[in-house]
Amino acid sequence: MTALKTDIPDLRRAIAVISGQPTSDGAGVKLTRVIGQPALPDLDPFLMLDEFRSDDARDYIAGFPDHPHRGFETVTYMLAGRMRHGDNKGHTGLLRPGSVQWMTAGRGIVHSELPEQEDGLMWGFQLWVNLPARDKMTEPRYQEIAPEEIPEVEPGDGSRVRVIAGSIGGVSGPIAGIATDPTYLDVSLPAGGRFVHALPQAHNAFVYVFEGAARIGGQPIGRGRIAVLSRGERLEIEATDGPARFILVAGKPLEEPVVKYGPFVMNTPEEIHQAIADFQAGRF
Repeated sequence: MTALKTDIPDLRRAIAVISGQPTSDGAGVKLTRVIGQPALPDLDPFLMLDEFRSDDARDYIAGFPDHPHRGFETVTYMLAGRMRHGDNKGHTGLLRPGSVQWMTAGRGIVHSELPEQEDGLMWGFQLWVNLPARDKMTEPRYQEIAPEEIPEVEPGDGSRVRVIAGSIGGVSGPIAGIATDPTYLDVSLPAGGRFVHALPQAHNAFVYVFEGAARIGGQPIGRGRIAVLSRGERLEIEATDGPARFILVAGKPLEEPVVKYGPFVMNTPEEIHQAIADFQAGRF
């Protein structure tokens, strides 16, 4: 799915509501694929969104051993559990509850993400964000943000918002210098609470509800469902039967050709062939 072609009213609507699909990745980690499935192959500039959530270690213990990436960025947001990151550029880090890792793969990186626990709840998200053609072969970059570095604001009506990227009420998130100018907010609402937020009109955006249920206009969005939003300058969303929690993500569409092959995302088939050759030759 490329840039959405819709009317551009001031108020954003839910133009599609889609359920995530169960799958597995890495060394057999069970997860829910939200973007990157047949019903929603991508949402420019977002290539994939996975939610991993289990308190059964058999579902996650093997983790994601060494694997390559080229041409995009990976964003991991932990809600519960501990995951150890390591890569061939010398970066290491421990993702713990509330922390974020924003990794720009650029021209190529090989990394691993392995659980640092043998029981208990492992819960979080991984989002893939495309890079523009001019940046696909940039030097890899790694940003790890500790939980205490992510500001939390209370904009009113009982809502609480963790600001990972973008800004709200004059408070900006710690992630900066990203080509797609992303917004990434973790929003908690009390029962009947309402959240209103301005977004750049031309940015593609989605809401993914991971606790409770919410409503955009007259459209209900239950737990485990993504609402793809129309273009517009303002989002209004409310909790329905009880408290709700969701991520709101938006970004500037690149409107460039996308050619995917596993962990490589480029603009042409020739660039994919080169990525495979470079990885096999140890040039990552």
